[in-house]
Amino acid sequence: MQLDDRSSALYQRQSIKPYDHKPNKMQKRITITLAFTVFFILTALAGNYSPQKYIITDFGAKADGKTINTASIQEAIDKCSSTGGGIVVVPKGTFMTGAIFLKQGVNLFIEKDGVLKGTTNQAEYPQIDTRWEGIECKWTSALVNAINLSGVEVSGDGTIDGSGTEWPRPARRTKQQWEQMPQSVRDSISKLPRIGRPRLICFQNCTNVDIANIKLLNQAVWCLHILYCSDVKVENLDIRAEHTIPSSDGIDIDSSNGVEITGCHIDVNDDCISIKSGKDEDGLRVNRPSESIRIENCHFGYGHGGVAIGSETSGGIRNVDVGNCIADSGNWAPIRFKTQPSRGNVVEDITYHDIQINHVDQALEFNMEWRMVSPIAPPAKILPKIRNIKIINISGSARSVGYIHGLKDSPIENIQFKNCNISANTGLVVDNIKDTDFSGLKIEVKSGSPIIQKEPNQSK
Repeated sequence: MQLDDRSSALYQRQSIKPYDHKPNKMQKRITITLAFTVFFILTALAGNYSPQKYIITDFGAKADGKTINTASIQEAIDKCSSTGGGIVVVPKGTFMTGAIFLKQGVNLFIEKDGVLKGTTNQAEYPQIDTRWEGIECKWTSALVNAINLSGVEVSGDGTIDGSGTEWPRPARRTKQQWEQMPQSVRDSISKLPRIGRPRLICFQNCTNVDIANIKLLNQAVWCLHILYCSDVKVENLDIRAEHTIPSSDGIDIDSSNGVEITGCHIDVNDDCISIKSGKDEDGLRVNRPSESIRIENCHFGYGHGGVAIGSETSGGIRNVDVGNCIADSGNWAPIRFKTQPSRGNVVEDITYHDIQINHVDQALEFNMEWRMVSPIAPPAKILPKIRNIKIINISGSARSVGYIHGLKDSPIENIQFKNCNISANTGLVVDNIKDTDFSGLKIEVKSGSPIIQKEPNQSK
């Protein structure tokens, strides 16, 4: 039978119309029931899942505090990773070791009264590609290394001990000694391989990192180095180092993003927490910022700073929130910014709030010409900038309120104080600043003016 044109067009429209199925009530109930059934089955399976444990003593590790167990511990890590992943366990006892390298799928757990203790044998720490003090180079590996991993966790109620008091102190040249050397000798020294003390823990180029609850003791140099990482949670760490150990930073956040630090107690011989992003020409080349960082509910004991921004700032630092913290006597400056003209880039959108200071040395320190000692790198083509800083609800006592020192050609811009009350022996010294609001800063001093304005470009 021939269809007329109108009927043919109608037939064509109907034939290409998608099938519009609307489930009835019974079908909806069946679908929902199946969905919940699948959900509960998966939940039950997840609840019954127990990750495989690999106890290092099963691989020959000895808890005598003398035997170097590097090979045994690494064997446990390798076996754990190759068989699908799980937890490498350090049980009760003191296990001496050199550098160990976590692998994908491997979490490290230190049991209560378990101690992973670093040997002082330099040969047990291979030289690896990393970044040290803001420059990418071959450098000494950490005691615990996690490189190019995702979903890695270090936890437990035990201790990782870096034996920092047992390492020989590095020889340091004075400024005068350096300047008296012939230029050819300086150039030769600068080209020598750099070998140094091992950091305690380094997460490098990792994502989805968790480190919680453990005690970190006497790092030989930086304690916890978070380098080129994202989505990092640091919780309830107890970090302590003897005050004779040089450069014993507590936590260094280095060109990383999405870092949360909560509930940590830190007492060390350098900055408790330092946020960095590379140094000078090499840092500008890498150009990777530290950003989206939150630090809260931490307690800072002795240290050169509470939360310090810099001095390696060449990749930029932004969007940092520090709040609900306490800084005690012996802390040099709980609020600290430091950089140099050679660093370049921008530090911005930083907030410190709700911080109690108890007889600290200085409440705050901003210094854009920090530690200008030889050899001094030339200024960057575009000088570093510090801007958009909020300091809110800071209260307590200090020996000095501190100082804010910018650069003549790059003043520190837009610092806002709100509801801050500080008592000190001496006031706040400022120079090379712009658009700073002191209306929310109440200072009580025993002598001198609360705020002392220096002439522009006077050095600190």
